[in-house]
Amino acid sequence: MPLKSQKEKAEDFRALHHGKRILVLPNAWDVPSARVFEDAGFPAVATSSAGMLVSLGYPDGEVIDRQEFVSAVGRIARVLSVPLSADIVAGFGKTSKEVLATAKAILKAGAIGVNIEDFIHATRKLHPVERQIANVKAIRKVAETTGIPLVINARTDALRFADGDEEARFKEATRRAIAYRDAGADCVYPMGLIDGASIARFVKALDFPINVMVRKGLPPVSELQRLGVARVSFGPTPSYAAMGLLKRAAKEVLEKGTYENLVEGAITFDELNALAVPRKPSSN
Repeated sequence: MPLKSQKEKAEDFRALHHGKRILVLPNAWDVPSARVFEDAGFPAVATSSAGMLVSLGYPDGEVIDRQEFVSAVGRIARVLSVPLSADIVAGFGKTSKEVLATAKAILKAGAIGVNIEDFIHATRKLHPVERQIANVKAIRKVAETTGIPLVINARTDALRFADGDEEARFKEATRRAIAYRDAGADCVYPMGLIDGASIARFVKALDFPINVMVRKGLPPVSELQRLGVARVSFGPTPSYAAMGLLKRAAKEVLEKGTYENLVEGAITFDELNALAVPRKPSSN
């Protein structure tokens, strides 16, 4: 079958948030990791801002130049046949107009979705909710001008950085998520939501697609689906796992002089090389 158009990919990706099965979304940090996830059978792939930026030599956040960032997203998009959603941190702009420019550049690079945060990495302070509402509305305009329904995952870090006790932070996260939903987001992402009871409470309050992230203590996929979660993303966890493997392999070689961690389960040179080659339409 011929490869799908960008509009078709965007429509497919949006529909995955409303299917009978929960969307399990892996986050890649470079071209080969993205292709590994596609080849494994995932229906879509996202980028991890932390994983991708660190791989390029920058800490997570917006230290990197926007053009270099967009170029990295474009290299990943070119090798995939499935939809790609890009984590654009907080949008690379002080104004909604600049954030809109980032969204347009990401779309031009080949992605069909964005994840956007509502806090400042350098200070760990939340942006005013009004600012993020304006950003979501601005990104929504991309579809009006291009005809491609760019899928917006609006993240809030209120559970981590809002003032007050745990309950106050939960209420602020809910307030912000509802505001982003009403501004035109396709999915909302309360960063830090882990336990089943809190997830169920949040899902009930929003009655809308919710994204949670894989981390220690998160219920299994089957339980998340029962709780009504629409999307579970890997976040930077694959990068953590890959770097953990390299650390174990390095320690083994230095301390034992053996190579089991390096060779057990490894792919071949030809398999690695093939991960950089864009997919071709099938003949079926």
